[in-house]
Amino acid sequence: MPNIAISYAAIILADAEVEVTADKLLALTKAANVEDIEPIIAQLYANAISKADTKELLTAFGASAAPAAAAGAGAAAGAAATEEAAAEEKKKEEEEESDDMDMGMLF
Repeated sequence: MPNIAISYAAIILADAEVEVTADKLLALTKAANVEDIEPIIAQLYANAISKADTKELLTAFGASAAPAAAAGAGAAAGAAATEEAAAEEKKKEEEEESDDMDMGMLF
């Protein structure tokens, strides 16, 4: 629970466009009644987040998930259409072969 609480605290601070520091992380988690967070952990989170644009990370993650899902669905639909076309082509070939056999029997 402490890691989740400190992660949420970091997201709250980033969303409020407030500098993420260990003291602010500890204050937010304390206000949420999460008391078992070591100060070194808060410092590690603050250092890691200060080197990255948290808002960009969150929006980039959400934005990349939707196109990836759509691409996967599109590829699956394309594969199904290809299989269907191949099945139709095979059926036509079989019909042509059976038509050829019928004509041969007439002569």
